[in-house]
Amino acid sequence: MYTLLLVDDEEEVIEAIVKKVKWEELGFQVTGHANNGFKAMDMLEEMQPDVVMTDIRMPYMDGLELCAHIKAKYPATKILLFTGFDDFEYAKEAVHLEIEEYILKPLNAVEITEVFKRLKEKLDYEISEKRNTDLLKKYYADSLPMLQANLYTTLIEGRIPEEEMPHYFKDYQIAFTGPWYCCLIIHTSASQVPEGMDIRLLSVSVDRQAGENLGEKWNAKRFRYLGDTIMIMQLKSEEEISELTDACDRFCKYIHHIMGAKVTIGIGQVCGHIAKIAASYQSAREAVSYRVLYGSNRAINLKEIVPQRKIQRDAGEKTELSNVFKKICLGENEDIANAIEVYMQHNFLDLKSLEKYHVAVMELIGELYHFMVNNEMDTTKIPGGIGSLYNELCNLEPQVLQKWLLKFCCMLHDDMADARYHSKKSLIGRAKEYVHDNYQQEDLGLDDICKELGVSNSYFSSMFKKETGNSFVGYLTEYRMDKAARMLVETAEKSYMIAKSVGYSDPNYFSYVFKRQFGVSPSKYRTAYEKNEK
Repeated sequence: MYTLLLVDDEEEVIEAIVKKVKWEELGFQVTGHANNGFKAMDMLEEMQPDVVMTDIRMPYMDGLELCAHIKAKYPATKILLFTGFDDFEYAKEAVHLEIEEYILKPLNAVEITEVFKRLKEKLDYEISEKRNTDLLKKYYADSLPMLQANLYTTLIEGRIPEEEMPHYFKDYQIAFTGPWYCCLIIHTSASQVPEGMDIRLLSVSVDRQAGENLGEKWNAKRFRYLGDTIMIMQLKSEEEISELTDACDRFCKYIHHIMGAKVTIGIGQVCGHIAKIAASYQSAREAVSYRVLYGSNRAINLKEIVPQRKIQRDAGEKTELSNVFKKICLGENEDIANAIEVYMQHNFLDLKSLEKYHVAVMELIGELYHFMVNNEMDTTKIPGGIGSLYNELCNLEPQVLQKWLLKFCCMLHDDMADARYHSKKSLIGRAKEYVHDNYQQEDLGLDDICKELGVSNSYFSSMFKKETGNSFVGYLTEYRMDKAARMLVETAEKSYMIAKSVGYSDPNYFSYVFKRQFGVSPSKYRTAYEKNEK
């Protein structure tokens, strides 16, 4: 079933469309309807329907403005316009918006049925093309040339000396113009695969879609590595990372909707020279691993989810101690205990020399210290300092040392979890404070607050909803309405002046939002209060 969102300010028109057309037989499901463009925009963010069918003439935002917004943010969504004869020529001027069909009022069930039959054939063809096994196999065989793929792999592994890079880039006809770069890792879950789909072909399809949806805008270099799609993105400015994060988040949701795949995108740190792309790749790997905490089917920018910590580069080798550190960041106490068990077994329990035992203790203390410094933890929590700790631990039996290490690592785990919690609370608090200081601005929106906080729209929206139970737009609206209600009962200001003072230039739209919030118009709200006072 393809999903359909209906948009018209006349309820009876929507009811007629829903009742007169046999949508399920056509292969469509009406998942919602909106009575104006603003409400439709909110619903689009949550529903991301396959098709939007909208009238042109509507209050506050007309259908063509809505179409422009849809094409800018959801280019895969199909749009149908229905309108009166007088507006038909005006509607045809919107050919650049790639409208699928124009339907004249009064609406006819037979005509609508024929339009949606054609539309379903087109949607079926587009999706079958994306899922066609033969095409995917051919694309897999004809992917990036071997030499370029090998070069990109060597680049992210940090094995090309900086002074030799221009030579390699020239030989392989690769242009890195930047001036800023970051690495993406696009990971397709192998445990949640649509029925009948081969994971290898699914991954290749995701790879192809990533190139089409993300590659061109950021002049990306794309290749496969360790089962994932890697993209080296080129940014015009360091701040563009927020826009890229939002685009990646939309891509994950789009892929899940179209193909049923669970995709996570890890976004690495931004660097000012291609020679440092290896560090960006390592931080992207770490970001992907955070899906165990933040969930898959989304983009994860490590700089956003751990704002008070430095982005740490993993050691290239998978040592037992690096696994302990990973569990401190991502696991639970039981996971930490298991990782420590393996570490102690391989590094302490089989040692026969006292000298080697002391060296192992010294290395352990050094690694713990560096882990704390790299993650901006308080090193004074090391009892007695480094020197005293070395003397203490060298005299412990391995079993006692293991108990001490578990206790210390669990303390580090709690410290990191506490830092994440307070970072989220701080972010939400700063957002609310910004609203309180700027709610009078008419154009205040999600983009403004995210730019102020330095985070992507997708991360902030999900975090704000999770922490407050309300969307940012919903919170802003409620705050404005509360301010307006107070002014109505505490001042004699005209309604249109109050509307302007809380960020609404259109008094009619202000009245509409106020009534939706309180159930009565501003004037009736004031009158009811005055009666109660008497």
